[in-house]
Amino acid sequence: MTGLHHVTAITRDVQANVDFWMGFLGLSLVKQTAGFEDAEQLHLFYGDAAGTPGSLVSFLVWQDGAPGRVGHGQVAEIALAIPRARIGDWLTRAMQHGLRIEGPIREFGAPVLRLRDPDGIIVKLVGGETPDTGWPAAPARLQGVTLWSDDAQATAAFLAPFGYLPQGVEGGVTRLASDRDVLDIRDAAGFVPGIPGTGVIDHVALRVPDTEAIRAHQARLADVTVHDRLYFTSLYVRDPAQILIELATDGPGMAVDEADLGRTLMVPPHFTDTTDLRLRLPQFARPGEERRPMRDLPFTHRIHTPEDLDGSTLILLHGTGGSETDLMPLAHRIAPRATLLGLRGRSTEEGVARFFRRLSMTTFDQADIRAEAAAFAGFWQDALAAYDLDPARITVLGYSNGANFAGAVMALHPGLIASAILMRPMLALDPVPQADLTGLRVLTLEGARDPYGVHAPALNDWLAASGADLDARRLPAGHELSPDDLAAATAWLGRGRD
Repeated sequence: MTGLHHVTAITRDVQANVDFWMGFLGLSLVKQTAGFEDAEQLHLFYGDAAGTPGSLVSFLVWQDGAPGRVGHGQVAEIALAIPRARIGDWLTRAMQHGLRIEGPIREFGAPVLRLRDPDGIIVKLVGGETPDTGWPAAPARLQGVTLWSDDAQATAAFLAPFGYLPQGVEGGVTRLASDRDVLDIRDAAGFVPGIPGTGVIDHVALRVPDTEAIRAHQARLADVTVHDRLYFTSLYVRDPAQILIELATDGPGMAVDEADLGRTLMVPPHFTDTTDLRLRLPQFARPGEERRPMRDLPFTHRIHTPEDLDGSTLILLHGTGGSETDLMPLAHRIAPRATLLGLRGRSTEEGVARFFRRLSMTTFDQADIRAEAAAFAGFWQDALAAYDLDPARITVLGYSNGANFAGAVMALHPGLIASAILMRPMLALDPVPQADLTGLRVLTLEGARDPYGVHAPALNDWLAASGADLDARRLPAGHELSPDDLAAATAWLGRGRD
């Protein structure tokens, strides 16, 4: 048994990815799972309705992650098989969807349409002798992939034992063929090496019949890793050009843990399935399902919508080095029926996210604070309209740097925030402007053992003097969050809704 098992790429926008691979191409979503290496990374598999090996394209979701770079040492294109007579139909469909498309052109004698998915990954629709089941119909299976190698001859020799034999050369591309698909090797010597990231294909997986075959390849190959992926057993190895190749068994298959494929988020058995984990994974809607369209706003953000929402919203501002999902588990416990809107700070310090730059541990870039506060005010107004939020039912929940940022926004844009929970805050502005905070309801939670706690009273004094309805508490904790924070915030927010 030879041929492709699946191809795995990386996307930065799960909804756009689903809309293209399910909505435009018509493939079935046959598996959604928390990642086997990182449970906080969503992994989607598309393919035919049965999830047949050889039809599968999978995506690791790095939501709003940094883009990679396509270069040698990578898989660069995915080819899907369609009936030769449907080239015109697919060309028309692509134009109707407003997609840029090249072709039809001929490659190795076959008509080819070339387009890009929302992440920029090249997808080729290759016309061949695939049975025509009518129109519209999704591509039947993987037709092949294109590998960029700085040593094409060595890559071809490496792949020969897996059933791929030379078929021809055309335009600097060497074609290897199995009994059902192809591997095209482009000579990329002298080109730049690839860099991992979104919009990049991570690896290609070749089919092997069973774990016995995996063990046989493991015995003859060097520097390999073997993993039980529940749906198949995998061996990972790099070819002489550093292209990541996976060997994957046909079984047990995608139906081993669910009958209605792709409908349930599955969590690998070596991870604990928790509400916190599910809150950190991005939500999406299938084509035709009701959805909340995401908008391109000044801050990278993530929305979690509960099934039984009550119309309230918590806007979440993380601490130094956090992300837009960091506070979602805590916020969900505080307000289980609230929509959660998490933001990612735009200032970076040694590679970690913050909401404004600091000059020392207790002094801050005042110009940066003001610029980012103005950007946040713009985000706030745009988000109200984009996501139909009720400003009277919004509470800002900030921790550490995020709490300091929320305090600065209150001072620079009074009246914008009406309710806030500030955990481990301090006064960031210097000097702090006068502001009328009448109508603002705010809870501050200081840690008794927090080394930065000595700076909290100045913020509390300013809030009180500015007319805010302040509840300032000192908890038996350090700078870290504790169960007392959850209890205090839940009770305080509940009283505000009574």
